[in-house]
Amino acid sequence: MTNKDRTASTYQRNAFAPSLIAAIALFLAPLLIGGDWFLLIRFIVAILAVIVAWFAFQARHWWWIPVFSAIAVLWNPIFPFAFDGPVWTAAQPVAAVLFLVAGATIRTTRS
Repeated sequence: MTNKDRTASTYQRNAFAPSLIAAIALFLAPLLIGGDWFLLIRFIVAILAVIVAWFAFQARHWWWIPVFSAIAVLWNPIFPFAFDGPVWTAAQPVAAVLFLVAGATIRTTRS
């Protein structure tokens, strides 16, 4: 099959790469909770949550905006919440799965 025979995709998934990076950080987060490196996880997750929410807005997938707004607030490094324990540890992979699902489903048509 040559390049002439290939049909270009009609959709693009702009949120996929930031979602994948955030999911990797969140899957590593339970190992880093309580340490200095968890601050870096908070920055990564909060910033990428805002980026994914923006891509959801652009794609008109409105239902993702409150989800990632909440993630950005809960993982914010500037005014952190003092969460700990098993609920906070379990929230890390749950948020990672949300990022992965959103990254796979948020898509826009190519122009």
